[in-house]
This record gives sequence, structure tokens and C-alpha cells, in this order.
Amino acid sequence: MDVELQILKHLARDAHPTIAIIDEYCAEYKDLFKEVRNYECFKYLHLGIISTIKRKSLPEIAKVVSINSSQSLHHFLANSDWSVDELKQRRLNKLKQVLNGQAITVVIDETGDRKKGKKTDYVARQYLGSVGKVDNGIVSVNAYGVYHNITFPLMVKVFKPEGTLKEGDKYKTKIELASEIITDLIEENFNIELVLADSLYGESSQFLRKLDESNLAYVVAIRSNYGVWLPVGQSVRKNKWCKFERTFSNQKSETRYIREIIYGKKRVITYWEITNDPETMPENSTSFVMTNLQGSLKKTLGNLYGLRTWVEYGFRQCKQELGWTDYRFTNFQHIERWWEIIFCVYTMISLNSPALLALNQSCQVKTERQINSHIDFSNHQQWNHECGWKNVLKNLRLIVQPLLLFWLIYPWIDIFPNSQFLLGFNHLIAAMNQFKSCYVSG
Repeated sequence: MDVELQILKHLARDAHPTIAIIDEYCAEYKDLFKEVRNYECFKYLHLGIISTIKRKSLPEIAKVVSINSSQSLHHFLANSDWSVDELKQRRLNKLKQVLNGQAITVVIDETGDRKKGKKTDYVARQYLGSVGKVDNGIVSVNAYGVYHNITFPLMVKVFKPEGTLKEGDKYKTKIELASEIITDLIEENFNIELVLADSLYGESSQFLRKLDESNLAYVVAIRSNYGVWLPVGQSVRKNKWCKFERTFSNQKSETRYIREIIYGKKRVITYWEITNDPETMPENSTSFVMTNLQGSLKKTLGNLYGLRTWVEYGFRQCKQELGWTDYRFTNFQHIERWWEIIFCVYTMISLNSPALLALNQSCQVKTERQINSHIDFSNHQQWNHECGWKNVLKNLRLIVQPLLLFWLIYPWIDIFPNSQFLLGFNHLIAAMNQFKSCYVSG
């Protein structure tokens, strides 16, 4: 609508556009933000978070998206009227609609991040997985989904140490938080084929009992010195080493060795070797896992648990590439909002992966539209033709690059006017707007 007409009729103005691929994704969250400025900040954060700046602090994001001050972004996260729970629910609904009942693997993993001082909520001296030792920081329990080697975020719950509890808080262990996440995902009707977790959860009878009660298959790590009590009359049996082809996320494969150690009648503990000679392997080179797999899933144990190592690497990418720890807030309500924005951006990238795009039949329309436009974006010299999550992120960065460069250079146009330069940039940005993913409308 014409701006003057909007003013005359006292109508809310339209949000400033960014780039089509972000505008289309964010449009499905638009009604969650009452004010147009909040919705614009939501889009600007998406644009800044996927940009190539190393530190995703609000001042740096404001610079890259050409906002005069980062105060508007800070106000959006700290003071504006929108619900993080509604945003999370909308994101989960989008994922469920795209997956359309397809089975997924759920990975439960905690992460800890260093934080100085004692003013930030729920920061205490505790074990931080990111640094591998006890240090001052904040810890969260996270759940990620995996579909065809593409990860996407599901839920996060912060761990609240006993000494940091506020009025109304209840102390919950990481095991209890992970169990709550499993319950929430089941209530959300995600089709969970398998649950993966490390030894913290693998050695917890409470967590395993929760998975058994939910009738979920799982592969969880245990330590090599983990003990098992057997009832009278039950014994331990060991199978021979067997070869199997370990297939990695890049579809390459190598020969590995695997065998089962069966404790009694129910517990099945399997450990698999990463060398090619099981007879000469050192004891500390093995990985011990506990499973309850049956049928075809049991035959692919090595590959299934191998996903977990890859997902941990993927989460490091999320932290390094999207700025998980780059917030400057002390109030957890603000931190929680930042984390949910990160999850929204993470989801946007995942939805652009070939694996998830293939689930949406309307992608045929997108492909035909791009062919008819005679623009082959993959001809760019830096275009990534692989199908991994980070490859998708790099391609999206190429799509938003012209707009970010234009905003960077535009102030010089006031000093050195160049109409041909402006026209060329407008044509380039218009071409980038023809790159559109087929997001399922929620």
C-alpha cells in the first residue's frame, strides 16, 4: 500500500523488507508481534545472525543490517511484548508440518558456556562440557532432531543449580530436565524413531526408565567402568567381533568392528571399535553403548550411534556460526528469548536443506519458477553443492550478501552519487529475491 495513504488512514505501516528468503520465513511469525518495529527487529536479527560477522552481539548486528543504534534490538529482546513460548510453539508446528509424520532421531545433550561474574541468572561453578572442566558458567539441556543427516533444534531447558534458585524455582537435575523434554516431544506428536544421549543419561536408570515407558528405542553411551548388577541365575555373554561398514554423513564409508555383550536377559550393551584390528586394540579406544534396539535398527547400530558425534559437531557449529553465547544479558528471560531466536534462525537454515525441502511437494513450483527466471544461483564460484547444514548456511549467506554490501556502501553514495551503481545493485538484489524456498505455510 502507498505510504501516504497509510498515513492518511492511520494504518500501521508495512515492515521494511530485507531479502525475500528471510521475509517469507519470518512472515509466518508476523502475527506474534503486535508492533511492526518488533517484527522488523525479528527479521533484522535473522539477517544479522546468518551473516558472516564473527561475534553476533547486538551492536555488531546493528552495524551489518544498517541500523543506527542497537537499542531497538535490545528493547525487542528485553522489553517488547511478545511470548517466547508462542514463538517456540509456532516453530515446532512448522517443523512438524514439514516433517509430515516422518520418523526422526532425537539427540539429548547438555552444553555449558563460560560466563564471568555472578550477576547472570543461573551461572555457577559447575562442569562445562564445552571446556571439559569445572568453571563458572551456565548449562542447558538441549534436544535436537536429525533427519537424513540434517539437524534441527527442538527444545532447550536451562539447568538451575541449587545455589542460584529464585523465588518460585524448583531444583531439577539434568536427568529430570531431559525426561521432561522427552515428555514434551511426545505430547507434541513428533514421530521419534530413536533417542541418542551420552553417558550422563545412559547411566541414569531414571532416564532409561522414561524411555522404556515411552516405548522409545535408544542408543546411549556408558563409561567403560560402568557396573551392572545381575539377578541370580543370569550371566554375561559376549559375541564375536563382526565387520560392518560405517557410513558417515558425507556418504563415505570405512570398515569398523562391532560386538555385543549381553548382560542377563534384558540389558544389551554393545561397544564398537574405531580401528581395523580388534585383536590389538587398546582398551581405551572403544566406545561403550547401551541399547534396546530390535530388528532392522539393531543392524545399523554403528551408524546410528555415529550420528551423535556428528550432531555434537553440528551443535558447535550452531554456537560458533549463529552466536549462541554472544548475548550480553544477565536476566534469564532475556537470554531465553535470544536462544529461541537462535533456534528460529537454525530452523530456517535446516528447512532450506535438500533433505527437508524434498518433503514439501510444492518445491516443484519453486524449481520451475527459478528455471523460468533463467537464474542459476549455483553458478556462483563460491556456491556449495554439498547437502550439509553448514553448506546450506554458506549458500544463504551468498544470497543475502548483496543486500548487506549495499547497506555498507550506501552512505558513500551521498558523497559520490552514482545512479548506474544504484541501478546495478537494485537489479542484483532483485535477482536475489527470486531465490525463494518453499516454506510450508503454518
